[in-house]
Amino acid sequence: MERSAGRWTALVAAATALTVSCGLAASVYAADISVNELAGRWISKAGTSLTFHKDHTFTSEHFTASDCGDLATPESGTWAFYAFTGSHERGTPDDAAMRGSVLSLASVASSCTVTVYLFGDEDNPVMCPTGDADAGCPSDEYLRRSG
Repeated sequence: MERSAGRWTALVAAATALTVSCGLAASVYAADISVNELAGRWISKAGTSLTFHKDHTFTSEHFTASDCGDLATPESGTWAFYAFTGSHERGTPDDAAMRGSVLSLASVASSCTVTVYLFGDEDNPVMCPTGDADAGCPSDEYLRRSG
């Protein structure tokens, strides 16, 4: 019995590793939320704050974005859900999309665009601003809804 349990554990571990290494982690663990669920303030334990408005604008506090390189980190700008074309590809940002699991944040002050992934339970998702969904975020940098 222990031998089959060990094989089952190895099979699950291999499938998980394959999912992550193939870039499918974002789709497997994605939390799909609506504009209404996104609207409001999201905060991290590290002190980052992003506030989303239904008019597709956002503001931020203490937000650093490695995706921006030498450009100014976005303090305010516009956001859009990515519209998917049915494949596992990310698609393109679309202001008409009313729900999603991936966002694009475009800075007003610079040409910086940041990709944000929503993970976990759709009733209590976490947000991770990162260019690589498989890399995730350090635990204190995931943002959660405030309140």
